[in-house]
Amino acid sequence: MKQSYLESHPDEKGFFGKYGGSFIPPVLEGPFAEITKAYKELKNSPAFIEELKYVRKHYQGRPTPISFAKNLTEHCGGAKIYLKREDLNHSGAHKLNHCMAEVILAKHLGKKKVIAETGAGQHGVALATAAAYFGLECEIHMGEVDIQKEHPNVVRMKILGANVIPATHGLKTLKEAVDSAFESYVPQADTAIYCIGSVVGPHPFPMMVRDFQSVIGFEAKEQFFEHEDRLPDNIVACVGGGSNAMGIFSAFIDDKEVNLYGVEPMGRGEKLGDHSATLTYGSEGVMHGFNSIMLKDANGEPAPVYSIGSGIDYPSVGPEQAYLKEIGRTKVGLSNDEEAVDAFYKLSQLEGIIPALESAHAVAYAMKLARELPKDKTILVNLSGRGDKDIDFVVENYPIPNAKF
Repeated sequence: MKQSYLESHPDEKGFFGKYGGSFIPPVLEGPFAEITKAYKELKNSPAFIEELKYVRKHYQGRPTPISFAKNLTEHCGGAKIYLKREDLNHSGAHKLNHCMAEVILAKHLGKKKVIAETGAGQHGVALATAAAYFGLECEIHMGEVDIQKEHPNVVRMKILGANVIPATHGLKTLKEAVDSAFESYVPQADTAIYCIGSVVGPHPFPMMVRDFQSVIGFEAKEQFFEHEDRLPDNIVACVGGGSNAMGIFSAFIDDKEVNLYGVEPMGRGEKLGDHSATLTYGSEGVMHGFNSIMLKDANGEPAPVYSIGSGIDYPSVGPEQAYLKEIGRTKVGLSNDEEAVDAFYKLSQLEGIIPALESAHAVAYAMKLARELPKDKTILVNLSGRGDKDIDFVVENYPIPNAKF
């Protein structure tokens, strides 16, 4: 019997084609081997599966629903737009799907502390939430620029008991937060675990985070039949590292009739440093312990990146995202800052749903796609997070439209 895509990818060494793997210093080989072994044991453990099911149903509020965006669909005048409502997941984004599981893994390994990076703060909030629930210490590294921009999430992390450490070097955003978190983790590896916040990093994290996030896709696959009695024609998700996209794509990879669109942030324009469109403009390279596609400067080092969405301004991308694009299974879309803000306000005023700026990139692309497609086609957007964290920044920089569209 032929194996499914998820059963056969990645290979034993964590590669999706030529992307992925583990390129780490010797001091980290032991801890990462320990994590790999523990995950292989746990993922098929009935006790682990039951605990995760219980937490997801009775604490996280899963399954999250699918909503038909009727008013937005009418506004666009084309294909029907549906939303997978990860903004309704406890803590406000998809990140808790893997954070609860990673903290269970940490407890299984006897760790006392979890360490992570965060960009927009959603992963930090989710990990702080999981750490509080399971009684572990929590240390979050966040770029100084993002700390100022995403102030509500910083406050939430601190209220939840996390120690928030600013990354003050370089551009002071997501890449620097990852650098800082890795640096802190090395001397604490015996008592702590690094909980990577996306489908990036050394093996096993791209696989492990994808598997934990796949609950989005498998829920959506069943739920969509309630609306349309068939699979969606198109699925759209924003891509920085790519965890929310892999979460919803995972259940549909073997369904070739479903188009999968990963939407990258085009930021302010095509100039290097003005966007974070890695799959569009990047080339192969190793960063943060894995081989993928990355944006590089003239010296071949990770390039400066920018996006209005702090959670997607990363100069690389998950290795599985790179692989799926290379084999032609996924397509890459682009949304710039202005389009994302427009989608942010339109979804808010037409549907009563305030999206995260990261998710607004996917909504913006779905709106463009809907206008190009006939009315009998469907688009399912992974609405990966809510926009509470972004409202102060948006209204200070982009005036609120005074009427519905």
